[in-house]
Amino acid sequence: MKTTPIIAALALGLLMSAGLMSVSRADDLDRAIPAPTVDPVNSDASETIVLAGGCFWGQQGVFEHVAGVTKVVAGYSGGLRETANYPMVTTETTGHAESVQITFNPHQISFGKILQIYFSVAHDPTELNFQGPDHGNSYRSEIFFSRPEQQATATAYIAQLQGAHLFSGPIVTRIEPLKGFYAAEGYHQDYLFHNPQAPYIVYNDLPKIAALKKVYPQYFRDRPVLLASATDHVADGFR
Repeated sequence: MKTTPIIAALALGLLMSAGLMSVSRADDLDRAIPAPTVDPVNSDASETIVLAGGCFWGQQGVFEHVAGVTKVVAGYSGGLRETANYPMVTTETTGHAESVQITFNPHQISFGKILQIYFSVAHDPTELNFQGPDHGNSYRSEIFFSRPEQQATATAYIAQLQGAHLFSGPIVTRIEPLKGFYAAEGYHQDYLFHNPQAPYIVYNDLPKIAALKKVYPQYFRDRPVLLASATDHVADGFR
């Protein structure tokens, strides 16, 4: 449900006073990191990777703005099909992580470049089982690979970043084979774009998109590739 600016401001004030929300600013995400030194060329027409890094609303919103990405689906990975639904996942007992399935054209953007964005502006890889205001195993940082090349690239890249001491703490991102990805409920898809004034989105997710545009303008696409149809007004609001 969309909120008016006044309602959003009031809700934000309540959340902040209760200590339930941490504020993210684009200035906190304005540092580029080196690209992977290991990034094999993929001659296929399309490649898919499943990434987890906190609430899937923001992850989907960020990668829908990445040039070369053709589709991003919010969903669940790491658990069984029978428990892949929001009420069950929020119990933190299913093993699922809120994830995004990213399909991209490797001739336009490589898997390594996807990881560069993932580790620098899409989420904080040093936060164990939480991201910002969201706590629990379902908000963990994890790469679910479906190709051995993805596993090798991700493993080498984490070692590269760790060795460069670019982060304030150790990278806690897990790397595991993809056993299943299950699309989330319809109301979660393109949530950021349908609810741009929601306090959570304003203070936790929009700064990530601003950071993507600022830090990696060569990868940024003004008009996002939405999973579901959206009005021109909503899509244009993120130009």
